[in-house]
Amino acid sequence: MTQKIVLASGNQGKLREFNQVLGELGVEVVPQSEFNVEDAEETGLSFVENAIIKARHACEITGLPALADDSGLEVDALLGAPGIYSARFAGPGATDADNNQKLLQQLAVRDEPRTARFRCVLVYMRHAKDPTPLICQGSWEGEILRKPSGDNGFGYDPCSIFRNWTKLQHNWLRLKNSLSHRGKAVRQLIENIPAYL
Repeated sequence: MTQKIVLASGNQGKLREFNQVLGELGVEVVPQSEFNVEDAEETGLSFVENAIIKARHACEITGLPALADDSGLEVDALLGAPGIYSARFAGPGATDADNNQKLLQQLAVRDEPRTARFRCVLVYMRHAKDPTPLICQGSWEGEILRKPSGDNGFGYDPCSIFRNWTKLQHNWLRLKNSLSHRGKAVRQLIENIPAYL
């Protein structure tokens, strides 16, 4: 029997990645939009706080277990920005292209190294009042390119390159899932979630 988990996001890229890796556990990840759940207001001051807020919101409305991902890009030359504001770095309603453009513009006037990291926090809640949600984390070190390259991925993927990864690989998504911040957090999730299902 398939276990259904609500993804507290409407991001189709994340949905595909989670279904690819969790499908082997007999888990079907469905977007919260299937239940007419609107995005929770992200009022937390950290990735962990925002992920908990989003998971709890999805649980409350759907009555199902929920998985929330709060992730973002931390750029050293920008003192960790965009961080928790990665999805809306260029303002409310910003597209991936808008965010990438703002990032590259801000770095264009700086001489500092372009080192950065993607961070991901996953929270799995069995129900809205779950006192011990499963929290998994991963990070991926790399640097920001000087201009976008390639059209694989989503978010900041076009303007970043990370260790042990090349966009020229044929198995791009499988490779990214094995190395990325989200891939690392998902592996923790896979190892620990059976006790929560």
